[in-house]
Amino acid sequence: MRFSEAKNHRVVSTTGAVTVGRLREFVVDPRTAHVVALSLKKTEGSGDTLTWNNLKAFGPDAVTVESADVITAAEGDLIMMSDKHHRILGKRVLTEHGEELGRVKDVEFDPENGLVQSLLIGSEEISGSRILGLGSYAVVVRL
Repeated sequence: MRFSEAKNHRVVSTTGAVTVGRLREFVVDPRTAHVVALSLKKTEGSGDTLTWNNLKAFGPDAVTVESADVITAAEGDLIMMSDKHHRILGKRVLTEHGEELGRVKDVEFDPENGLVQSLLIGSEEISGSRILGLGSYAVVVRL
């Protein structure tokens, strides 16, 4: 599945059968090349972060969770990773030697486990396993 296909997915509580938020952004840990959390909008409470471990499922039409109680404020490393400067879409892609390859147009990920499978840069795909870092300026990848 691609980030662009999943953006704005409803987050639905399986116990209440109600929408408890909508997917705004994906939070990617560059060290593991996994989606570790979802940044949400239109939530009822004060929290806006859903950690990947608290998902029941990431389906083609909605994300399911047990209840709205699993949506919390970002803590620890998630605060930095969910910052707008660490969003992956639109970022420059640089090699570890400083060569720019283009910009991230989309990201292919596994909805079962959150693994980033590839970065889509124009017509080129770069394996998610090549990600070294993600920051305010760029995504750095191994050659």
